[in-house]
Amino acid sequence: MEKSVSDAIAYRRSTRVYKPIDIDTEKVKQCIQNAALAPNSSNLQLWEFYHVTDSDKLKAISKACFNQNAAKTANQMLVIVTRKDLWKQRAKANISFLEAAFGKTQLTEKLQKRKQQAINYYKKIIPTIYWDFLGIFGFIKYVIFQLVGLFRPIYRQTRLSDMRIVAHKSAALAAENFMLGMAAIGYDTCPMEGSDTLMIRRILNLPHGAEINMVIGCGIRDDSGIYGPRFRVPFEAVYFKI
Repeated sequence: MEKSVSDAIAYRRSTRVYKPIDIDTEKVKQCIQNAALAPNSSNLQLWEFYHVTDSDKLKAISKACFNQNAAKTANQMLVIVTRKDLWKQRAKANISFLEAAFGKTQLTEKLQKRKQQAINYYKKIIPTIYWDFLGIFGFIKYVIFQLVGLFRPIYRQTRLSDMRIVAHKSAALAAENFMLGMAAIGYDTCPMEGSDTLMIRRILNLPHGAEINMVIGCGIRDDSGIYGPRFRVPFEAVYFKI
């Protein structure tokens, strides 16, 4: 029986040692499908998921993760990759979806307006934000937007570095979906940032525009893999009611 959301959150721990027990590849794949349902910036879905089950690839990626226990003992791994470079293709995919979804029936004036606003967003706003060349136009846009922002609210994250952050934030949301989904079915995970990302890109034969968001070890927890009780700073220290 799957755990409730609250139970899955409470159960999930970063597990650094796994038992030598196989986990069901199809169940892990279903959790990855849940990851792909995560909220993300402008629904561009600038991510890819590499589900690693091959023993040789697991060993290679473990080495790239410095053979830390969470990698070395993992039964499977998920490598989450950001693809900011695919923004044009993903914008076109959204436009195609909108055309199909709104093209089935005669639209009211309100729906026609909503459809056009959405299409204009992907045809005009997204290119304005994402298009750049060597960071030059991103900096120019940043300066212009800051000046406009002196007079009215405006979106200010327009540089290459800003858009990288946006892509990685979306990928992190997907990672959390995945880990909670795994926890719900009694599987364990550990997100790892400590890795040689260039080596992992080569192992997975990723294109130039791909970036490693995180590597997640997967398996069944060994009790020794939970390094002590969970610690969080007092909730009152981080909660502010406005």
